[in-house]
Amino acid sequence: MGVALLAAACDGAYAVINLTGVLYSAGAQSFDAIHAFGAEASAKAARAARARVFIQMSAIGADPGSSAAYARSKAEGEARARTAFPGAIILRPSIVFGPEDSFFNRFAGLARFAPALPLIGGGETKFAPVFVGDVAEAVARLVDRGEADGKTYELGGPEVLTFKQLMQFTLNTIERKRLLIPVPWNVARLQGLILGLLPKPLLTADQVELLKSDNVVSEAAQREKRTLDGLGIAAQGIEGIVPGYLYRFRKAGQFTAPKGMPE
Repeated sequence: MGVALLAAACDGAYAVINLTGVLYSAGAQSFDAIHAFGAEASAKAARAARARVFIQMSAIGADPGSSAAYARSKAEGEARARTAFPGAIILRPSIVFGPEDSFFNRFAGLARFAPALPLIGGGETKFAPVFVGDVAEAVARLVDRGEADGKTYELGGPEVLTFKQLMQFTLNTIERKRLLIPVPWNVARLQGLILGLLPKPLLTADQVELLKSDNVVSEAAQREKRTLDGLGIAAQGIEGIVPGYLYRFRKAGQFTAPKGMPE
């Protein structure tokens, strides 16, 4: 969206929320253009429109000193947003799940054809999957407050699970048996470099770097109530939601007989 169109979209707005983001950098859709410049332009437009609240959607792991370009660009976007809109609120979710997510759907889809799923770095990286509906509720509550409090909120679900546990949960949900193969970091990086050349890569070297750090809510955020719980939101877990949209990856889709029932 051009700067002029962005300004027009924000005109008269009470609150502006920037949700734009990309998982890999390619052409005009680069990390710098989307995460850094995009955040700054949105914040400037919000301030020019005299919006009361500006919320920047970032990610857990945003860090100017990270070895991953994704994390560095997210941190740069946060800094630029706060410079352009003093009091900007930052939301840092862990991996977000929901009907159209790019995590569970991706690996469930891969499991339909691949004989094995990769456990990058051994699959020990920790995550706190957060439901998209809970993230939306957090946005709504912060907008309703109408306070440009300048805080950074970290949003995670009720469980902390390793990458391996998430892969096993996915396979159990779609009722498929696949091998889980540990992939050393150096091998995963090489795979990322090769796959990263594709138009829509399944994995990039930068994503491998991201997986070297846990993706969970910090102790500081929990202590300072900068979490879903601090906002009065009871986070929903993956067990009650993910099966409701991954059923299509089962052998017979929604017609798969429940366990214990004759087929």
